[in-house]
Amino acid sequence: MLMLLSYKNWIFPIILLISTCTLIGYLVSVYQAVNQMPRIDLAQIPEEKNLSRSEFPVISVIIPAFNEEENIEDCVKSVLISTRLSPELLEVWLIDDQSTDRTLEILQTLQAQESEPRFKIIAGLPRPKDQLWNGKNWACHQGAEQARGDFLLFIDADVRLKPKAVSAVVQTAIDQQLDFLTCIPAIVSGSLIEWLVQPLMFINVLVTFNSKAVKDPRTKTTYALGPFLLFRADAYHTIGGHRAIAAEVAEDVAFARKLKHNGFRMQQILGRNLATLRMYRNWRTLWEGWTKVLYVGADRSVPLMLLLATVMLMIYTVPWLGFMIAIGKVLTHLTLFHLAMTGLTSLAILLQFWVRHWGSQALGTSMKYWWLQGAGGAIIAVLAIASIIKTETGWGWTWRGRKLSAVKKT
Repeated sequence: MLMLLSYKNWIFPIILLISTCTLIGYLVSVYQAVNQMPRIDLAQIPEEKNLSRSEFPVISVIIPAFNEEENIEDCVKSVLISTRLSPELLEVWLIDDQSTDRTLEILQTLQAQESEPRFKIIAGLPRPKDQLWNGKNWACHQGAEQARGDFLLFIDADVRLKPKAVSAVVQTAIDQQLDFLTCIPAIVSGSLIEWLVQPLMFINVLVTFNSKAVKDPRTKTTYALGPFLLFRADAYHTIGGHRAIAAEVAEDVAFARKLKHNGFRMQQILGRNLATLRMYRNWRTLWEGWTKVLYVGADRSVPLMLLLATVMLMIYTVPWLGFMIAIGKVLTHLTLFHLAMTGLTSLAILLQFWVRHWGSQALGTSMKYWWLQGAGGAIIAVLAIASIIKTETGWGWTWRGRKLSAVKKT
């Protein structure tokens, strides 16, 4: 990369121009997504108190958990505190997927302390040997089998629901006659590696969800975000539930495609006022998590992964590399050309700033470490390439230590 950006090579200004043009197009896409993505106005959602079965459907919140001792108590409490729906209308199923840490113990202690009739625990069974079950699908299946809800809300243990979130998404599904709804929660980052990667990743998710292909019911292209999936129970069971996608690693995308291909109504929304999400807390889990899902989520398309890597480098990494080289040249050998390249790279960085600014507003996060986005773009490019290699070879393709198996692409 540095060699290509050398002033001795005519490719340098061309790469900078391509980077700047890419940034302009991406900035427009981010701006459109921020302004066009649907949101739920909580002020328009009816009060939950004293609702009866004749006025509101039964909702089952299903939370799979494998080695989630760090998350599980706060997650459960957030669900129970977020809603005043009665036990007649709400049940919260926690499925311990044979954790090897204190997850089940924490759940049982919490259940005894809370004396909460809406809160139910399932000690998950071993996975069947006659069918391949990847990821959390087996745990979710066990929860769905017990659920009596007219709507099923699957959330991950790293999600924290905000007040009225449950009734808000269900009321929206009813009002808009939706069979499936997924949302992008507010993104929480703590460690440096999270700040480098997560805001950029979810800005890309935001742009993808708002793309014409995803919004067009006539196309087969669609996506969803696994930590927050709401199904109308009839639709969920019609397409076969988690058993139908048991082997899928990116089960969220698999569900979205099945539903869209079968003519069900669906919606992707911005949900910073509904929930927060902190997916990966350190480099190890971030590496394992994104390399697990990126490639399969893109339907194992090598061109799409290479495009992602290239765009991330062009948007985030090239401007900073170019700026450092341009400044160095200005300081050692001032010419009009060097000043022009400094101006162009500065413009690209300014555009990059606004990408992050608008994206952060939509995602409920901040601009922290935005000036390190050059490193973030490079890391995402590496994650994309590594995801291809790990998925196709199986080398180190795991989640929380459990080996994953790819199904044959048809």
